[in-house]
Amino acid sequence: MISVIIPLLNESSLVSDLIRETAENLQLTGEAYEIVCVDDGSTDNTVQKLLQFRKQDPNVKIVSLSRNFGLQAALTAGLDFAKGDFVVMMDGDFQDPPEMIPDLFNKIKETGADVVTAVREQRNEKFSRRLYTGVFHKVFSSVSESEQIAQSGNFSIMSRKAHQAILKFSERNRYLPGIRNFVGFKQEVILYDRPDRLSGKAKMSRKKLFALAADAIYSFSKWPIKACLYFGLLGIFIFLAAIVYTFFSKIMGLAPIGWSSMFLAVSFFGSVQLTFLGLIGEYVYRIFKEVQNRPVYIIKEVYE
Repeated sequence: MISVIIPLLNESSLVSDLIRETAENLQLTGEAYEIVCVDDGSTDNTVQKLLQFRKQDPNVKIVSLSRNFGLQAALTAGLDFAKGDFVVMMDGDFQDPPEMIPDLFNKIKETGADVVTAVREQRNEKFSRRLYTGVFHKVFSSVSESEQIAQSGNFSIMSRKAHQAILKFSERNRYLPGIRNFVGFKQEVILYDRPDRLSGKAKMSRKKLFALAADAIYSFSKWPIKACLYFGLLGIFIFLAAIVYTFFSKIMGLAPIGWSSMFLAVSFFGSVQLTFLGLIGEYVYRIFKEVQNRPVYIIKEVYE
């Protein structure tokens, strides 16, 4: 059986077409299927439309969360409820084309891989969105401790082995594409062109995208701590150079520059220290969130 996980937030304008096309493409595979729709606290009639569609297709499973917990939490809920031998993760905004599902399934069957990731060859989106997502993928791929697949998001298919491995992760601040690569196993990719939204407004705002990027970098890289070390060493080097300059200026009878040099030195070291404190505070906050051990999501209702 193939399980398809679709997180949804206020997508009433397109959810009926999305589920219908997803079901039609799953039927092309010739396999049994289920569509796990995770409602992430929608305030419109997304759930009502899902319930109407479920009357036509009982293979649609609806997991309704008590409030909006975020995309990664909604996907996690879908992974917990998915029962298929193969599990597909996709976004609920039609930017992950349902017609790619048979291609993903055929690829994982032909190659014997445990994970097949859909890589965005082209992005038909606004230039600003393409720009900062492209920068993120380049930075994340270069600083991550594990090998990452550039220009990849949630859209993928995985075997039960990889699915069960991902379920073992318990962290609260999670980035599932990074976790999916971290588990290892045999991985393949398939290329596709990512279209723009057909209707509605993007639910991942710029602020949420930057927060997700921060979760990815903090979770899978030592780079922030290394940056502190490098800045600290740079500060020590500048301090030693200032000592040498002052020593020779005294010997040669040259007066120190005065208040401007002192102001610049104090400003430099003060800013470095505040940067370090902010970074340490970020790590302390993340440790605090993990120690709280709060649930990643809370279920309101399940229709299956």
